[in-house]
Amino acid sequence: MTNTTKIVFIGAGSAAFGLSMYRDLFTTKDLAGSTLTLVDTNPEALRRMGDLAELLNRRGDAGLKIERTTDRRAALDGARFVVNSVAIDRNRLWKQDFDIPKKYGIRHTLGENGGPGGLFFTLRTMPLIFDIARDVEDLCPDALFINLSNPESRIVLGLSRYSKVKPLGLCHGLFLARWFICQILGMAEAEVDLWGAGLNHFQWVMHVHERRTGRDLYPLLREREKTHDPSFTPLIRKLFHAFGLWPSCSDDHTGEFLPYGWEAGEHGFDFDEDERGRERLKALIEGVIDGSTPPPDEWSQESWGERAVAVITGILHNRKRLIESGIVCNRGVIPNLPADLAVEVPLMADAAGIHPVSLGPLPEPIANLLKVQAGVQQMAVEAAIHASKELALQALLIDPVINSTTAAAQILDELWEVNKPYIRPCV
Repeated sequence: MTNTTKIVFIGAGSAAFGLSMYRDLFTTKDLAGSTLTLVDTNPEALRRMGDLAELLNRRGDAGLKIERTTDRRAALDGARFVVNSVAIDRNRLWKQDFDIPKKYGIRHTLGENGGPGGLFFTLRTMPLIFDIARDVEDLCPDALFINLSNPESRIVLGLSRYSKVKPLGLCHGLFLARWFICQILGMAEAEVDLWGAGLNHFQWVMHVHERRTGRDLYPLLREREKTHDPSFTPLIRKLFHAFGLWPSCSDDHTGEFLPYGWEAGEHGFDFDEDERGRERLKALIEGVIDGSTPPPDEWSQESWGERAVAVITGILHNRKRLIESGIVCNRGVIPNLPADLAVEVPLMADAAGIHPVSLGPLPEPIANLLKVQAGVQQMAVEAAIHASKELALQALLIDPVINSTTAAAQILDELWEVNKPYIRPCV
């Protein structure tokens, strides 16, 4: 039977997310016959990533039909899977999300998914996400909406509350946690399995096992961690000592949710190096396209990034694929967190859809820590959905990163003006 599945990738001009997706799409023949429709509002970025897709599709003999368009609605008609990686003027606005709160005395780590930066990322991103969601509801209502865009937890929660789309968030944070753990264990990442549960960028590793034997590696991790370089991911390790489980995914991401997160560093994201890295990646891609540069060897390997292609092939071929980590509406999967919350847990994907895997309740002290952030995220979503400055202030005032009512009001006024072109009601 011919495979006629349509996969739409919105925000395909993103070199970083695009390349991660491509490494999975074009290293399998499981999607042969499918149509991959690339969508981006930037014609030059779309041209570049479209040309790269055509080349990798041929090299890998993956058998996909590649389309590209700047017309989202034309792309979505009849789609079975919609992959989203959009962002609005990412680095310019994110830098202000970080710098403006610091100006008013807020000590924070990244300004992306937690604290005041996380709030304003939510306020400006949610309306665009809901524009896409309305098109999905209209043109492909049965499609699975696979979200790669931050802030993941808030996007999935907002869509679960206020739309009819079927959202799934994917993030590579658990793999990052595995890298840290393996540095301490002295083992290769391919040798180690993690099972985690919690919030996106604030998961907790419930189990660490040796993949071949099933041996519990937590005792070895606890022993070797005692003598490991103390400068290595110090915040995560302090939480590990205090709560007994390893938190995911890194000092800066996890620190966003904590009033003491700044203790591991307040340098923020390296925007300058990110821009240089993007230019290097664009130049590499252009070289690969015109034949002057051979594709790096790792491009022909599965990426171990966001697991969108694993989800798609699991559903399409009823493979019962275990997906290490995905963001879904809780509804009792973590029984001691609110049911109406987006949580990150293992998943099974098969022809019947997405099935979250419950690892049982979190240890109560950890659940209590996450419940603080649960309220912040729920309030931020309501502020974004209703474009409410009043609710946004309340979201700031319950955020543990905020240390002053005066600072909260000043941050709100200044960042609201910066983001005003993008803030509007979603429903």
